[in-house]
Amino acid sequence: MKLSEFEYECPEDLIAQYPIENRDEARLMVLHKKTGEIEHRIFKDVIDYFDENDVMVLNDTKVFPARLYGNKEKTGAQIEVFLLRELNHEQHLWDVLVDPARKIRIGNKLYFGEDNQMVAEVIDNTTSRGRTLRFLCDTNDEDFKKNLYALGQMPLPDCIHREPTPDDAIYYQTIFAKNEGAIAAPTAGLHFSRELLKRMEIKGINCAKLTLHIGLGSFRTVEVEDLTKHKMDSEQMFVDEEACKIVNAAKDGNHRICAVGNTSLRALETAVSTLGHIKPYDGWTNKFIYPPYDFRVANTMISNFQLPQSTLLISVCAFGGYKNVMNAHNTAVKEGYKFGPFGDALLMVD
Repeated sequence: MKLSEFEYECPEDLIAQYPIENRDEARLMVLHKKTGEIEHRIFKDVIDYFDENDVMVLNDTKVFPARLYGNKEKTGAQIEVFLLRELNHEQHLWDVLVDPARKIRIGNKLYFGEDNQMVAEVIDNTTSRGRTLRFLCDTNDEDFKKNLYALGQMPLPDCIHREPTPDDAIYYQTIFAKNEGAIAAPTAGLHFSRELLKRMEIKGINCAKLTLHIGLGSFRTVEVEDLTKHKMDSEQMFVDEEACKIVNAAKDGNHRICAVGNTSLRALETAVSTLGHIKPYDGWTNKFIYPPYDFRVANTMISNFQLPQSTLLISVCAFGGYKNVMNAHNTAVKEGYKFGPFGDALLMVD
């Protein structure tokens, strides 16, 4: 399939700029993959589509405040620094994007905070991602992280056209977030509330948690018409024995296995063996899922409504069927559903 086939009209005013107060009261569209039938529900009704011993696969990555604003030495020019990943823990080396990039050279120092609580030096500007910074500090890890959280902002995606608010630290994070390392939230998981998780537990629906630290890979613009030529950035992921046990038992019992979001879906397909079971995994994935694709683990999926020509929309189409999913997105536009990370949800079932 070609990139141009994943275009549709998504009005700007349908991209949610703020989260709703009650996570589980977002709208939910239910797409029946076999028939193309569509239902309109509320997200907390998602429990009606699952039974005892079914499994929800959740990504428990945690977003950190990756966006910093500093000033360049001597000139005082403001520089935006976007932390991508830590390269060396002991030396505080980070892979970063800087804006404006043309003003930064090797050896430049950047100062963050009114009292210059954090200072960084540019040590490399030849990486494919942008720059490498070394944070110059004699403080321990706890103090470094404290400064980062005090000065950094939650890295809201580009489709959010507003200034960050203190509430973003709460709402742009799943309630089950545990392992820090993501620069974006696994947005399908944002809809789950503690009350909903408790109701799932009472009903006997199991949760399997894995970790995929979302980086730029999921958000880079696809710049080639031929999808087979698009290369994803690698993202770090972990799947432990407990998650494997839960998912494989559900698969053997022919129960529903629901990938909550694209990252959970990609992680499952990365960790699956030739026999169809998932195995413990500690490494990186650059898997890009596009139609046609034969899924070997998940048979159900929850997604937000994705933006046109995004890797996220392409992967959802691979799972739910191209015509079904594109029709669902066009229906969502007509019905006034909200799109993007703070938007409404789509459940795809057989």
